[in-house]
Amino acid sequence: MNNKPYGVNELREMFLSFFESKGHLRLPSFSLIPQNDASLLLINSGMAPMKPYFKGEVEPPCHRVCTCQKCIRTGDIENIGKTARHGTYFEMLGNFS
Repeated sequence: MNNKPYGVNELREMFLSFFESKGHLRLPSFSLIPQNDASLLLINSGMAPMKPYFKGEVEPPCHRVCTCQKCIRTGDIENIGKTARHGTYFEMLGNFS
């Protein structure tokens, strides 16, 4: 077992490379501003940009994809700065097939 601490960039790359090795296509992060989705003000999850694929509106570029999606959530924005665990921006790692 490796006890080496990993940085954020290293962990992200390990995750994406693992799924690429299993036949997933790596997609870049989509814009934080949703395209053609009036139900969201901002992208708040890794699957949000994938909704057209899930709904059958658009053919996905591959049937197995992996992403590191930039996300913003504001549901508890009043707690930002009050606690060490609240934030608005994060990157969500995902694999979809």
